[in-house]
Amino acid sequence: MTSLTAAPPERRAPRWLTRHETMLAAVLIVALAILGAYNDRFLTLDNLLNQGRLMAEVGLIAMPMTFVIVTGGIDLSVGSIVGLCAIVLGYGWKNLGVPLPAAIVIALALGALAGFVNGLFITRVKVPPLIMTIASLALYRGFAEGVSKGHSVRGYPEWFFFMGQGEWLGAPTQLWLLGVAILIAGVALDRTTFGRSLYAIGSNETAARFSGLPVDRIKLAVYTLSGLMAGVSAWVLVSRVTTTRSDMGIGYELDVIAAVVLGGTSIFGGSGTIWGTVIGLVMIQLLKDGLALTGVKGDATIIVIGTVLIASTLLASSLQKRREFGG
Repeated sequence: MTSLTAAPPERRAPRWLTRHETMLAAVLIVALAILGAYNDRFLTLDNLLNQGRLMAEVGLIAMPMTFVIVTGGIDLSVGSIVGLCAIVLGYGWKNLGVPLPAAIVIALALGALAGFVNGLFITRVKVPPLIMTIASLALYRGFAEGVSKGHSVRGYPEWFFFMGQGEWLGAPTQLWLLGVAILIAGVALDRTTFGRSLYAIGSNETAARFSGLPVDRIKLAVYTLSGLMAGVSAWVLVSRVTTTRSDMGIGYELDVIAAVVLGGTSIFGGSGTIWGTVIGLVMIQLLKDGLALTGVKGDATIIVIGTVLIASTLLASSLQKRREFGG
């Protein structure tokens, strides 16, 4: 009598090894090693801390942008909100005589209001997020230029520079602020009902509505949060560069979205992590710095980062297909 032996089960790599974040982290480590070999200054503590200081403004906005994109939305107006909040902060203090702490609070409230207006039109009037935030990108930038009339604001008191130029326990102040934002956003997305609701909305908004989720309120909240964090970014930016101009924040929306998408968040919604966004943010900033230190010109840097972004998107798509087909 012949005995049949069962075929041994197929051995697969642990799931965490095939995650987009793990792949991206491996690419980041290899890129850092290569760039560090080409330039001795690249991996020094001073340089890394300085890059942390420079990426904080984009990073602060990238946290709520991850929420927005996970729901299947987009916010292209964040750079213009940064400019508007910066101008209101400086103009309110210098020209209207508002105490500087009050001007900071007003700027933050204005950022939240700008995001709330985006969310209100998207949820109540049903304007598509792409169209709405392109319109508000132009609107908010126009307001900033109208208020400033082409003038900059300078002469801030010394204490104001602590947020953008100060240090605490040897690390830049804004890096601590970014760290707190990352921790809160990561826990909120991974461990709370709010985070699970964001994934549900991004995966299937109609099903989320039928299951009783307050979809419109949640989307309104994430766009408001996006505007608020753009206001915080404006405060940090003005403190770092010591002046206020209406062109502040131009291009931030592209850097933010690139970091989020590079980190594995699907532009169609339903998937993504804060930790992936952080890796994407660090990769973009350190690639810019490393390439600059090795003598690569600005245009070539953009090409390299664009290539990395496309490769990352293709990798994410490949991993998603493997999961769908159980490969």
